[in-house]
Amino acid sequence: MKWLLLILGTVSALAALLNFVRAPDSTFLWKVAVAVTEYGHLLVILPLGLAALAWISTEGPGRAALLVLCGVAAAGLLRPALTAWRMAADLPRQLTVAMGTSAGTPAPFAFDRLYVHALPAVPRKTETYARADGRDLTLDFYRSARIALAPCIVVVHGGGWDSGDSTQLSEWNSRWAARGYAVAAVNYRLAPRSIWPAQRDDLQAALAWLKQNAGRLGIDPHRLVLLGRSAGGQIAAAVGYGARDPDIVGIVSFYAPQDMPFAWSVSREDDALNSVALMRRYFGGAPDTPERRALYDSASAQFMVDGRTPPTLLLHGRPDTLVWYRHSRRLAARLQEAGVRHYLLELPWATHGFDYNPDGPGGQLADYAIARFLAAVAPVPH
Repeated sequence: MKWLLLILGTVSALAALLNFVRAPDSTFLWKVAVAVTEYGHLLVILPLGLAALAWISTEGPGRAALLVLCGVAAAGLLRPALTAWRMAADLPRQLTVAMGTSAGTPAPFAFDRLYVHALPAVPRKTETYARADGRDLTLDFYRSARIALAPCIVVVHGGGWDSGDSTQLSEWNSRWAARGYAVAAVNYRLAPRSIWPAQRDDLQAALAWLKQNAGRLGIDPHRLVLLGRSAGGQIAAAVGYGARDPDIVGIVSFYAPQDMPFAWSVSREDDALNSVALMRRYFGGAPDTPERRALYDSASAQFMVDGRTPPTLLLHGRPDTLVWYRHSRRLAARLQEAGVRHYLLELPWATHGFDYNPDGPGGQLADYAIARFLAAVAPVPH
């Protein structure tokens, strides 16, 4: 029993350390990091239970070692919630300074939301917005039930450009729709069958279709916000910045690469996703010719910033294993130089996909930041 408890205590402590350090380049450990960071407030029951068993069934140095291991594990698992609580104290002021609006949304963080979840149910309808390469391109549309002319959030899914679809993290879409927004979650052609700029063309086609059907859909075609995660964040920002479309009033980008030549330069074949192979599939090769380098540049929001760039919200975890947080920092610095309204929510514990749990520590702060951002750039009419 003592050795089993010691093994379990050691495993718990090592897993909890992922709340303090970047996960090694491993897809499995990245998934463990998502679990222990955004569900640590639930998982903490495990080291607490081990500590109770250690107190009852062991004695001497073995008991002391187990209690130390369980203490380390519990502290690590609770770190995200406690850090989010501390960050929440100043987040309203920071967003007011950045976006120029006062607080009018619920508190940024609440401990009870970690355990009691609100799950709005909003019907969605699949629509075909274009046809390309012999395939229908579809989007999932969530219609606001209480707003006749609703701003529309256009959601671009992640998945490394070669996977994923419009059903990704759909709970977020229902929440925004329940608050008065229309939501269009877009599917696009995937690599390697379709290389960039096919994805840009698909998103632009979806935007054109939404505008053409605005009356039927009940949306305001002049208040579109593009929101993307990871690969989708790259597509959303590149399209939103490059289109120079006044109807695109805001960009929300989660943990996305924003400078593709820079991404190539820091990628390795032995990293968690083999990023070198991903980009070769996405662009059809390395940026080793003028033509291919031009493709990489055209996918980089970093190079498109100017005075007409839409207001932007960036969200990134500092120990992100899959996309270096410096992508968001570098873009934020460029937006600052150009005088573009923006805010970077940088979470010191969070990894890639931290919004998987909308009511976790990262999810709550992101929810608040997005609500404040939307209120500033595309408020729901009352």
